Amino acid sequence: MSIYDARGLALSTSSPAAAEHYNAAVVLSLAAWPGAAQEVEAALAQDPEFALAQALRGRQFAFEGRAPEALSRLNLAQTLAARGGDARERSHVEILALSASGQSAKALSLTLEHVAAWPADALILSLPMGAFGLFAFSGMADHDAARVALCARHAGAYGQDDWWFQTTQGWARIEAGEVGSGLAQVEHALELRPRNANAMHALCHGLHEAGDGQAILSALADWLPGYERAGVLHGHLSWHGALASLASGDAEAAMARYLDAVRPAVARGMPINVMSDAAAFLWRWQAYGQPQPTELWAEAAAYGAAAFPKAGHAFVDAHMAILQAAVGDRAGAEARARDLEAAITANGLAVGPVAPALCRAALDFADGDHARCADRLSPLMDQVVRIGGSGAQRELIEDMLILAQTRAGRPAEARTQLEARLARRPSPRDDQWLGALA
Repeated sequence: MSIYDARGLALSTSSPAAAEHYNAAVVLSLAAWPGAAQEVEAALAQDPEFALAQALRGRQFAFEGRAPEALSRLNLAQTLAARGGDARERSHVEILALSASGQSAKALSLTLEHVAAWPADALILSLPMGAFGLFAFSGMADHDAARVALCARHAGAYGQDDWWFQTTQGWARIEAGEVGSGLAQVEHALELRPRNANAMHALCHGLHEAGDGQAILSALADWLPGYERAGVLHGHLSWHGALASLASGDAEAAMARYLDAVRPAVARGMPINVMSDAAAFLWRWQAYGQPQPTELWAEAAAYGAAAFPKAGHAFVDAHMAILQAAVGDRAGAEARARDLEAAITANGLAVGPVAPALCRAALDFADGDHARCADRLSPLMDQVVRIGGSGAQRELIEDMLILAQTRAGRPAEARTQLEARLARRPSPRDDQWLGALA
């Protein structure tokens, strides 16, 4: 008897119960909803030699920053797939193993080949799509457009009522500047499956790009109470709410959200989210004129140092440099910049010189050398996209440039940046900054 996944792809397990639990785990994973790990373990209890289930468990460990367990499970999955899996499953497992072991360029290449052959393999198609996906962290300057093109290429494998694809394509369009059509798709995805944290996440990004912070706060007020704190995006969604509150001038509400769900002591998301959300919020908090939260900076810096002790990942290193600069660890931030430069010399850093420049700009800003910070950032702004992440996350760098120009006594330059941003989307904070420059 043949057994299939939810989109009609064959599964190499003889246990219908294992397949049922695995399919449930995939759904929960694609929705960023709690319970996926339990479903995978239930699948493996029924069939310990189910290669795809072992691979998915390894991917979950990788998300949690548990590299040894992740690689152990993925190595086992490769052995099992080689013994009993079909070509699709062998390719699926290999790509997850490459991704988890840091071989992202090869993983991306094989992913594009894989989805050309099996476009309905949603778990693999998801790998290039996110803010932390294989496209975003490829060093490409056009990764936003690449996501849109990939979705368009494989839309025929999915229907208008496929909640995952509607979420994914909507998100891709939002990040590429097609905000109206992207928001419509994401809202449709939420109607199809309200228990979909990835869709709520995409909605927050769309509303941010539309300049509607109040709509972000309203959406989260209605939806977030039904999402467990164990959900991988709970802290990050709360970060969106904190930024919306801060930008609207409600600093008290912003800090309350940070303390409740974003700070490393309480957040339960992926380490890259926990660290970068803390750095990005605290930097904005202080840069927007609020008192320095010394203890919170120290907490975030300690978390980051434990989770990311080595340089080599541009998005991570830019945020780590902000934390290190804030707590006075100049040597640490400089060492990251030097290590990134060494990686560039060795042709091992696709993102290029923007990575160490962002580390040094963070130090300049923290030192109060705003002119030097502005001079360093200004010629590189069209390259910042190469570090990956989302538009909302990279906006921090633009904020740093605008504030550095303002504080360096260069209001015309700051005005140019602000006017360009306001032409793209409204913002009460940007209006306030622009008014102060008049």
